[in-house]
Amino acid sequence: MPITNQQIAGHTFLRQMYEDSYFPDHIVDRGAAILLRLCERIEADQPSDLKALYALTHAATEEFNLLDAEFDAAGSEIETTAREWIGEEFWCVASAYGFADADGEELIAGRDW
Repeated sequence: MPITNQQIAGHTFLRQMYEDSYFPDHIVDRGAAILLRLCERIEADQPSDLKALYALTHAATEEFNLLDAEFDAAGSEIETTAREWIGEEFWCVASAYGFADADGEELIAGRDW
């Protein structure tokens, strides 16, 4: 399903992680795919309130939890800076879809990275 939100369609997810050789691109690709799937889910489900949005972002956060083990296996990890970058991407998604009042920590509640 192609993304229709123009803010998102022109956005490169996890750009900072791609620019840092500490993070293997093939794993960062999987993280970017998680964020794109989140956008697709938002466009398909059209959450009407923050509670519905958080249900979608929490599911995506769980996918990042699984991805963290792949970073570890590759000699990398979702460390402090990467956590901030990923969190910013979740907020970017929320904002682009009209949820600028979303709580950044709640968007990624359940993270273990």
